[in-house]
Amino acid sequence: MKNIKDVSNYVIFRLTSEGGGSLSHLKLQKLLYYIQSWNLAYEGKPFFKGTFQAWIHGPVNRSIYNQFKDTKYMYSSINLKDLEGVDFSFQDLSNDDKTFIDGVLEVYAPFSDVQLEKMTHDETPWIEARADYPAYERCENDISEETMASYYGERLK
Repeated sequence: MKNIKDVSNYVIFRLTSEGGGSLSHLKLQKLLYYIQSWNLAYEGKPFFKGTFQAWIHGPVNRSIYNQFKDTKYMYSSINLKDLEGVDFSFQDLSNDDKTFIDGVLEVYAPFSDVQLEKMTHDETPWIEARADYPAYERCENDISEETMASYYGERLK
């Protein structure tokens, strides 16, 4: 199983090194969520180790949030400079892994962070994890990987 930080670093590299695309912390979180979701749908297992919580602004992985929390807000831009001093290598990601990630990015990266947030708010996994929490109230409930696999699996049909 891949390391979420390696996948995160790859996404940052892909979206900011070639053409200087826009990537916020919020958008990174949603892209990682969709990578995990679609792997659960296609393969029936997580792509990387790490759960997502049903935060106010949509799914958030706590370890990636913690990586940037001292320097970034959710709407702050993330770029290659944010990887300086971070020891990473894409060797742990196979060509198939990169192809899968690139496929998810091809579909979801054109959307803005706000659009991705809205999309996740309209989908069953986030709604179910939020349960009875009002939209404005903090929630740290984990989003069920079983629900993610089922919901996105149904969308494949």
